[in-house]
Amino acid sequence: MKQRPNTSKWNWKGGMSMLLAASFTLLSACGSQAGETPSAAASGTPAAAESGKPVEIEFWYGLGGNLGDNMKAKIDAFNASQDEVIVKGIAQADYTETEQKLQAAIASNNVPAAVLSANADWARKGYYASLDELIAAEPDFNSEDFVQTFLEGGKVDGKQYFLPMYGSTQIMYYRQDMFKEHGIDPASLTTWEALGEAAAKMTKKEGGKTTVYGWEPMWGEANMTDAVLSRGGSILSEDGKTVTIDSPEWIATWEQFRKWIHEDKIMRIHSGGQGWEYWYKTIDDVMKGQAAGYTGSSGDQGDLDFKVVAAMEQPGWEGMGAGKPVAGASQAGIPAKATPEQQQAAFKWFMYFMKAENTADWSMKTGYIAVRQSALEDPKFKAFSAENPQISVPLQQASHASMPFQDPTGGKIGDALKVAADQVQINNVPAEQALKEAQAKAQSELDRVAK
Repeated sequence: MKQRPNTSKWNWKGGMSMLLAASFTLLSACGSQAGETPSAAASGTPAAAESGKPVEIEFWYGLGGNLGDNMKAKIDAFNASQDEVIVKGIAQADYTETEQKLQAAIASNNVPAAVLSANADWARKGYYASLDELIAAEPDFNSEDFVQTFLEGGKVDGKQYFLPMYGSTQIMYYRQDMFKEHGIDPASLTTWEALGEAAAKMTKKEGGKTTVYGWEPMWGEANMTDAVLSRGGSILSEDGKTVTIDSPEWIATWEQFRKWIHEDKIMRIHSGGQGWEYWYKTIDDVMKGQAAGYTGSSGDQGDLDFKVVAAMEQPGWEGMGAGKPVAGASQAGIPAKATPEQQQAAFKWFMYFMKAENTADWSMKTGYIAVRQSALEDPKFKAFSAENPQISVPLQQASHASMPFQDPTGGKIGDALKVAADQVQINNVPAEQALKEAQAKAQSELDRVAK
């Protein structure tokens, strides 16, 4: 899951099997919980047999760049592998646009059969089909082979509405030459305080203007929220009745980022643009030597040159131990208004994508985490991970990660945080002011749904 239009990405190496076993129980779920929705007919095979023609479906996904290319390749391979289903991939600008267009499609009764998107509230309202009957009719599903937190993340009120396509978390990428030039050992950057000092050391200024930035956080609330969670902060109180995004942990963390960006000018963010434009501008800065490193998704790895950069985990804070950034899975679903034949066809496509060799191949090419445990036994994956140590970093981080937040307001708390993040990152508003305003908005929404 990348960020802003919904974020994150991941990695592996040598003793990876032990790491994965440990992380399966700790990785976070990306879905919610939902109620009744119409289910697809569970005959097990698409209706191509009845007409003699393959069932044609659309699959919507908000991926660009290398990720989009890899998704297209997977779709083409699936279409060539069988003659019952033809998937037409429809690329959207990002995850947010996918959901916006899906909302319009549902309203017009003209839906795609498969979408790389998940919304628990929409599942409860009947907009998504429950997949339980399709799963029960598929002997090769093997639910125990999935990373369990990923699979559980697709459940809503005990029913499986979504399936995990790939797992992700935000990690750190740095230029090896700049670290070496300034005598910085990446293994020493275990705290944000240490990273800030290193960023200041690597920053270059001319005439009062920064020409090389020591670090570039990614635009949006996600990276700064990861840092808050690593400091012991929370979004809700333990009883779930109070929004806690104006706590000292939040204010201190976000204020530190504001200071780094606007006062010290050792960090910057790229914001706005179409789709993932801001994301790729951030990557370009690092690859062109205009920044020493950035915080991005594990799925960025397919876009990076690891002769130039290397990967490391997000840091924690002094006295707080290892970082606790969020880790979860990007989920796909089937709109309930798709015909039973289309739903069966969409499920067949999902099953292909989630096969051990295919989820392993996706991981190797993108950096995202494979969703099946058996992917670790894929011979190509074993050989790749031994030669590419960066692939292990996301998985190592996932072993002590935080779970994705399940917003009881249907996204209103997240919306308030996005506004606050823009205030801090773009408008240089003090974190306390931005977060207290966000807390008031979020609390009113929480109180409303609690009535």
